[in-house]
Amino acid sequence: MNPDVREVTVEQLDAARSTGTEVIDVRSPQEYAQGHVPGAVNVPLEELLAAPASAVPDGAHVVCQSGRRSAEAARALQQAGVAAVSVAGGTAAWIDSGREIEGGKQ
Repeated sequence: MNPDVREVTVEQLDAARSTGTEVIDVRSPQEYAQGHVPGAVNVPLEELLAAPASAVPDGAHVVCQSGRRSAEAARALQQAGVAAVSVAGGTAAWIDSGREIEGGKQ
């Protein structure tokens, strides 16, 4: 857990997705193509950091592979005035929980 960035669990992410919350995957396009949370939009970390306020809507849940990059992205978004949270454990935790992914191998 990162004390200065709000984090949610994959269970909370799954519940938020059902209400239409935007999911932003900050991994590289190659990582994203290997498998991602269904419905997640790929905005690589470098692009997001270049223009955080324009890249992500308020309330977005940010995910990466393990949670490090998403915490960095969520922090940058919060500093830009965008309400965003990081998904603890990232895509790896999503997959480990048995949830389905889009793309890549199931």
